Amino acid sequence: MWLLRPRKRGSYPGRRGRDRKIFEESPTLKRKLLLSLLAVVPALLMPLAAACQDVPDHPAAAERVDAPAKYEVYAGYGYTSLNQVNQSRHGLQGVDIAVTRDWGKYFGLTADGAAYKYALQCCNPGVVTTKGTTTLSTDGNPSVQYVLVGPVLHANLYGKVDGFFHVLLGGAHTGGEDMTPNISFAGGYGVGLDYRFSRRLALRLSGDDIISSFNTTYNNVGASPHEHGNSRASFGVVYKF
Repeated sequence: MWLLRPRKRGSYPGRRGRDRKIFEESPTLKRKLLLSLLAVVPALLMPLAAACQDVPDHPAAAERVDAPAKYEVYAGYGYTSLNQVNQSRHGLQGVDIAVTRDWGKYFGLTADGAAYKYALQCCNPGVVTTKGTTTLSTDGNPSVQYVLVGPVLHANLYGKVDGFFHVLLGGAHTGGEDMTPNISFAGGYGVGLDYRFSRRLALRLSGDDIISSFNTTYNNVGASPHEHGNSRASFGVVYKF
């Protein structure tokens, strides 16, 4: 005869095995959850890291925009008081073009080219000696061209006004009054003012004194040159880049 004894609560067959299995699976679930979190966190932080890496590029771009110009091109109207022959002076109009390469804040190198041909006024005709005979010269058709290169010093004077001083050396070519040779060494110095409308655009007013040396075709004193200084002025536009 079998007697049925009541079992204690929770003492069902196989219960201990199931409890052990559930207890063993819990650390596995925790590890999977931890690995998932470790994978999600870097994925969320990657866009932030990329944004942080882009931040230094913006100041660099601003520095490039605000960097000073290295080149400037000038073009303008020019006037010179031309003295080719003793006691003969002509006022001529023309153009003046210059290109400057700057190094640093104060120093640069300028290449200047100018041509003056159109008479504005003519002063007293000069005395020309031709084969021993002294005659009065006619107005003729005088002209002069310059190609000059030299250093320039520039600085801000006040507000939007900049000033510069340059020394130029090169050559001059003249025509219209029988000069032989008609090419001469030339050199001089000058000053100018720039008024800046923007970082790239400015107006310029400048003046120079350029010395050259020519002699007439027929000269009873031989090849003695006539050294003279021609003052000139210019007004025009500067573009910087």
